[in-house]
Amino acid sequence: MTQFFPLRVRAWAPAALLLGVLLVLGGWPRAAQATHLRAGDIQAKVDTTSPGNPRRIFFKMILYTDNSSSVPADNATFFFGDGTSTCTPVPRFGGRRPVPGNPDTSYNIFYFEHTYPSSGSFTVSYIGENRNPGVRNTDNSVNQTFYISTTFTINPSLGRNRSPILTAPAVDNAAINQVFLHNPGAYDADGDSLAFHLRPSQQVPLGITGTQGAPCSGTGTNNPAAVQITNFRYPNDPAIAPGPVQVAFPGTPTGVPGAPAIFVQDPYTGQITWNAPISLGPYNVAFEVEEWRRTPLGRSKIGSVIRDMQIIVTAAANLRPLITVPADICVIAGQTVTGNVTAVDVASATAPQTPITLFAYSGIIPPASFRQTQSGPPQASGTFTWNTDCSNVARQPYLVVFKAQDNPSPPSPSNSPLIDERAWRITVVGPPPQNLRAAPATGGTVASATLTWNPYVCTNASQIYIYRKVNPSSFVPGPCETGIPASAGYVRIGSVPATATTFTDSNLDANGNPQGLDRGQTYCYRIYAEFPLPAGGSSIASQEACVSFQGTSARLVKVDVENTSTATGQIQVCWTRPRPVGGGTFEGTPSYVLSRGAGQAPAAFTPIATLTSLVDTCYTDTGLNTQDTQYTYKLEFVRTFPAGDPRPAVREASPPASSVRTTTAPTSAAATAVRVSWTYSVPWNNASRPAVIFRRAGSAGAFVRLGTAPTTATGGTYTDSDPALVKSQTYCYYVQTDGQYAGVPYLNSLINRSQVSCLVLSSPPCTPKLTLEPTNCDELAARPNFPTASDRYTNRLNWTLTDVPTGCDATVTGYRVYYRPTPTGAFTFLGTTITPNYVHADLTFNGGCYAVQAVGTGGVLSDTSNVACQDNCLFFSLPNIFTPNGDAQNAVFRPRSNSPVRSVHFQAFNRWGRKVFENTTTANDPVLINWNGGGPELESGTPGGTSPGAGKTVSEGVYFYLAEVEFADFANTKRTYRGWVEIVR
Repeated sequence: MTQFFPLRVRAWAPAALLLGVLLVLGGWPRAAQATHLRAGDIQAKVDTTSPGNPRRIFFKMILYTDNSSSVPADNATFFFGDGTSTCTPVPRFGGRRPVPGNPDTSYNIFYFEHTYPSSGSFTVSYIGENRNPGVRNTDNSVNQTFYISTTFTINPSLGRNRSPILTAPAVDNAAINQVFLHNPGAYDADGDSLAFHLRPSQQVPLGITGTQGAPCSGTGTNNPAAVQITNFRYPNDPAIAPGPVQVAFPGTPTGVPGAPAIFVQDPYTGQITWNAPISLGPYNVAFEVEEWRRTPLGRSKIGSVIRDMQIIVTAAANLRPLITVPADICVIAGQTVTGNVTAVDVASATAPQTPITLFAYSGIIPPASFRQTQSGPPQASGTFTWNTDCSNVARQPYLVVFKAQDNPSPPSPSNSPLIDERAWRITVVGPPPQNLRAAPATGGTVASATLTWNPYVCTNASQIYIYRKVNPSSFVPGPCETGIPASAGYVRIGSVPATATTFTDSNLDANGNPQGLDRGQTYCYRIYAEFPLPAGGSSIASQEACVSFQGTSARLVKVDVENTSTATGQIQVCWTRPRPVGGGTFEGTPSYVLSRGAGQAPAAFTPIATLTSLVDTCYTDTGLNTQDTQYTYKLEFVRTFPAGDPRPAVREASPPASSVRTTTAPTSAAATAVRVSWTYSVPWNNASRPAVIFRRAGSAGAFVRLGTAPTTATGGTYTDSDPALVKSQTYCYYVQTDGQYAGVPYLNSLINRSQVSCLVLSSPPCTPKLTLEPTNCDELAARPNFPTASDRYTNRLNWTLTDVPTGCDATVTGYRVYYRPTPTGAFTFLGTTITPNYVHADLTFNGGCYAVQAVGTGGVLSDTSNVACQDNCLFFSLPNIFTPNGDAQNAVFRPRSNSPVRSVHFQAFNRWGRKVFENTTTANDPVLINWNGGGPELESGTPGGTSPGAGKTVSEGVYFYLAEVEFADFANTKRTYRGWVEIVR
């Protein structure tokens, strides 16, 4: 349905201020063909009435016409992009209005609206007949139609979105051999990001009647087929006039006198620079303003406005004025921005200085204002004032375009007004939260810190982020630096709604269980506010607040391999005894729980010992395969309470620590040296002292100290190039590290030994080259139902031996296969095989990385093969119908097929765009989404929960959905799926 509302002015008034105060409504002029069109653009916004229909769109078109034409633009025909158009032309609102500073041009305003049948992306467009004559960069412009369009997205998740608005007029003057500047003064009222790029002007050869279809009078389809106007060329094209070159220009881009002329647009600010015109007449060019919405899932393009503008080049004898604007600034919301703008007219031999008129274009005018105080000569000046508030906080700066136009007298084609313009960027950030305080929490079972702060002054903020670090920081935010940079050493530990004024830090683990803060440490905190998308933005960080905890926590200090064996290996694990606050006693029954995991970064830990005496601070773990496996230990200090005491057990976990793992390999095919490598992951610092390397010849006997080598936070290497080494002799090595806890003097000289690693000094085995058979994702996605309960992934590996290093030994006894589920991190040993292939089966996801080592005589290992990775598939398919009618068939809405995902945030909306259901499911949920038609039926205005089955059930019909899917691939890919589903009961 299409209706016309010519009196709907108030909602659009701010965008029209650049064009002057609207005239009172005059009598309806006669219908006429719109000819001699110079420029124009179309704006769009979702229904602003209450309660509002999200598929009802209000439009406004501004059309610029040549005053030399006797035929006015009285009415207009529009095409809505859904196969319909205005059968009755839309009348112009009011009369023709003069463009300030350009007496040759008027602008015309048209208001109209349309209700679309569904959600989706649509392009509203206008065909005008015809362009004004004599346009220099096309052929026969008067016989070409004028075409502009705006694309927008109807989606309930976007809210009442508005298209970009271009506040500066679309017609401007230029002068021969002088730089031309133009900025459209674009802004987006929703805070969306804008991007600009030039494009050719367009026409529709069939015109209105050839495009319009039934039931209108035309014979077309109501879908304009726009093409580039005939023989379009950008204004700097030498084909228009030979030899265009640049002139000196200090702005951006800097002019290079004598270089080929340029006509460019800045993609971020929209600034057009033409350096420099050499031929008289009008020129037309179009540019597209793209609208990008920022969401928690990333950026997506949601619309665009195509403006066709005209530049009139004259043989002006005068020189353009020069304008000076303030330097770009950043202010805290609530501060008043004041900027002084000045301009001087440059006199020439034939054109003396003239008064200057100053203009300001911006989406923040009003409430901001600009008042010219002097016109000169010698100097014009004006003052910009803006009282900012919290609603102005945004990630991107606000753009204010200032223009200075001289006023030659009398004006003539050879003495026309010229302009200079500059953009001023103003960034508004949130004020820092005030009066942050930190104190030990009382009444808890673990050591916790309570943070409090004053209510945040910006009520439109969305959340407060809480950051923590050990010991004070020297970080001081810059004058307008928002958030907390990683370099400051803080870690984000939580967030709360912006209305909150308190937070308790209990050091939660990944599962949300409180681990408690370490006794004997000082913890320091900062917070800052985050503002909602799409505008986004942040506040400056608060002042730091610190709190100290008395006593000491239990800490691992020793993971020492005492015996190397495949079955009787032995590791001693030791720790410090915890001390309560103030030297008292611990509440509850204390114990130590020691757990062990295989590898340097184990996925799980298994408890191996519980010690109930606090004086027992060492445990010897026996029966281990220390020859082939590295082990990591975790210690928990546990306090339990008797039956009837409601307090839960207190579990304080110390950071885990691994054993030192040593590997050895010949360094060359000549077998003249051995490379000893070691790795570890420990909470203390091993890097401040060198590691000591020990060696023995043969499988028995005493070890001798060989030398030392520097070690890092994770390990090191040492090359044994002793000339006494003998090929085919067995050599064994181990490494001893010496660590310390920073800031804890008594936890010093923490000695730990690795397992013993032996090898026969010989030519190293050849290095394998690994390949991984790819998973057929397309076949899986095409299945009618995947995954089922029995579906599992299988990865197949194959490899061949290379001739690297030169002279390597191709005689191998087997291969060791390693796996990790992510592109980085530690590998896990899968197993050995004597054949050059391996099948990794029964997997719940197919993504992962593999590596292989060849095993030579005497157990010598080759260099690790290339790392072969395969990412998880990416597919997600939803049905368009489900039947929650009680027959247990097709009763819930869930994906038909999907690759592994981490989470799905699902929202369903009724035909009015009101949310009727929302949930988030993860890979741990048995079924993704799992909507059974329950939830509040908001059509009747009934509130309720949004979990399956909560509140009322929704009625039969079509519902629109938005599914935000985070896949379980390496890149954590996020995709949004939009569509509809029909519920049949």
